[in-house]
Amino acid sequence: MTPATPATPATLTPTAGPRSLVDHFEYGLDAPICLTWELTYACNLSCVHCLSSSGRRDPRELSTDECKAVIDELERMQVFYVNIGGGEPTVRPDFWDLVAYATEHRVGVKFSTNGIKITPHAARRLAASDYVDVQLSLDGATAEVNDAVRGEGSYATALRAMDNLRDAGFEGFKISVVATRHNIGQLDAFKQLADDYGAQLRLTRLRPSGRGADVWDELHPTAAQQRQLYDWLMEHGEEVLTGDSFFHLSAYGSALPGLNLCGAGRVVCLIDPVGDVYACPFAIHDTFKAGNVRDEGGFTGVWRESDLFADLRSPQTGGACTKCSAFDSCRGGCMAAKFFTGLPLDGPDPECVQGHGENALAHPDRTVPAPGQDHSHRTTRKPVTPREPVFVTIGERPGASRTPPVSPCAEHPLAGFTPPELP
Repeated sequence: MTPATPATPATLTPTAGPRSLVDHFEYGLDAPICLTWELTYACNLSCVHCLSSSGRRDPRELSTDECKAVIDELERMQVFYVNIGGGEPTVRPDFWDLVAYATEHRVGVKFSTNGIKITPHAARRLAASDYVDVQLSLDGATAEVNDAVRGEGSYATALRAMDNLRDAGFEGFKISVVATRHNIGQLDAFKQLADDYGAQLRLTRLRPSGRGADVWDELHPTAAQQRQLYDWLMEHGEEVLTGDSFFHLSAYGSALPGLNLCGAGRVVCLIDPVGDVYACPFAIHDTFKAGNVRDEGGFTGVWRESDLFADLRSPQTGGACTKCSAFDSCRGGCMAAKFFTGLPLDGPDPECVQGHGENALAHPDRTVPAPGQDHSHRTTRKPVTPREPVFVTIGERPGASRTPPVSPCAEHPLAGFTPPELP
C-alpha cells in the first residue's frame, strides 16, 4: 500500500514550550493518521473474542453511496490509510467496489479477513494492486488451538487463503494473531509460519470488549506469560508488528517499538457499520461514541468538533498511576481494557505488570459495564478449551526472514510521515 500524502498535521490544543513527537500526537491532529472502519456486522464465524460481537448484518449499515462519501472525506483530509474490518468485510457485495474506489481516491486500504473470500481470483486481483494490504486472522498455530476460538474449520480456511495469496505472488501480507493464554506458547511457530509464507506476523492484545468480555478471564495471558511475551517481542524487535497493542508491557524495562501511547481520539478512531464514530476500535460503547458520519458536518465534523475527542486531547492527570515509577513507560495502560473490566480510566491497567491491576480487580465496588450491542449468531458459547496441550517454547528461532512489508504504512502507522518542525 502506498499512503496518501498527509496533510500538515496541527495539534488541536497548542501548548507552550518545546514538545516531543509523542507530545505532538498526544494533543491530537486535525486528521487521523489512520482509522479503523468496520464495514459490516455480518460474519460467517462467531469468534468467542469478537470485539464487535459480530454475526448478523444490521439493516442500518451504511449504503454504498454513503461509504463513498466517507472515502471522499478521508481523501480531502488526506488520511494515510483506512484499516477495514468487520464482521467479515469481504461478505459485503460492494466490498471490492469500495476498495477500488478508495485506492482510486488515494486512500490506501488494509483489510482484515478470515480468508473466506480470498479465492485464487481474488488473490491475483490483490497482488496486482500497490495500494492494498491484507491481514489474515489466525489465533492458533494449529487447528486445535485456533478453532477453539474462531470456530471449526477456520484454520483450514485461513491457510487456504494464505496459499492463494502466496501462489498469486502477494508478498508481505500479514498474519494477525490475538495473543491468548492458549497460544503464547506458539509464538515461534507463528513466526515460522509467517516466514514460510513470505508474510509478516502481527500480534495484538486481547481486549475484554464485545464477546471478548465473556472470555477475558479465561483467555487473557497470565502474568508469567505477559513477561514471556515481552521478552519475545524485545528479541524480535520490528520484525513483528504490534500496532502499539502492548505498550503497557514497557513497564518491564525498555519500551517496545512504536509510539507507546494510547492514540484514541488523537491519531486513530473507529467508524462502525452504521456510521457511529468511536474514539478507539477496542472501545465500542456509548461512553466513547463521538458522533455519526451521517450527522451534519460528516466525519470531519466529528473528528474536529466532538466534545469527547476534545476531552481526550486535553492534558490527562494519570490518576494514581503517576505515583508509579513505571508511569512514563506504560502511561497507565489501555483505556478500553480498564473500562471493560470496570476499572477507573485514571487507574492501572488490569494487566499492569507491577501487579496494581490485580489489586484493582479485587475491589468489591468494581462494576463491569454492560455491552452496548450484540449482533452475534448465538447467545451461548462453548468453553474455550483447545483439544491438545500447548507448551511454552520461547527461545532462539533459526532462519528468521527479513522480508520487507508490502508498504511503509503496513509496517507502522507513522512510516513515511514527516512531522512539521516542532517549536
